[in-house]
Amino acid sequence: MTQLDLAPGAVHALAAVLSCTERERASRLHAERDRRRFIVARARLRELLAQRLGTRPESIDLVYGPRGKPALACNGLHFNVSHSEDIAVYAFSRRGEVGVDVEAIRRFREADDIAARTFSRRENDAYAALEPRLKPLGFFNCWTRKEALVKAVGQGLSMPLDDIEVTLAPDEPAKLLRLGDMTGERSGWRLRSFRPAPGCVAALAAKD
Repeated sequence: MTQLDLAPGAVHALAAVLSCTERERASRLHAERDRRRFIVARARLRELLAQRLGTRPESIDLVYGPRGKPALACNGLHFNVSHSEDIAVYAFSRRGEVGVDVEAIRRFREADDIAARTFSRRENDAYAALEPRLKPLGFFNCWTRKEALVKAVGQGLSMPLDDIEVTLAPDEPAKLLRLGDMTGERSGWRLRSFRPAPGCVAALAAKD
């Protein structure tokens, strides 16, 4: 986990390890806070990759898939990153693709409507059965687990979220119940949830 809101001097120093393409991408962000957070998140990713590869952060060569997922140009190390507000989380694996998602737990008016559109029937039943005080955590348990798997698979929005069925109740362990026509056990993927900071929930999807 990385805190993204750093002092301007620290952000300026971290920007030096980014590629020209990354600096250009940061410059296109309209809000200064978003620019700073992008720089810190991407520089920290480079530092973490460099530690694992035994090289310098600025020498990391990243490529992007057809749906924008970053990867190393020539190495078997898989990784993924997600950020919410001032928190970024990272996942790394040498066994296969990996996905991670983090969200701030919060109440918002559209939650029930989004659940009705994107959760499966079984997930909606589990969500509706939660006590009102537990519904925000239940919602984001479900959302982060689905998003982590979508990012791991690398299909982006082309994968309908209701094709992924997961547990969501706060007292249940994270588990993939169904992926398309396959049961979770046969899919080859596993899920894990964790709390990287107070008020946040995150999920990790990785190959078995």
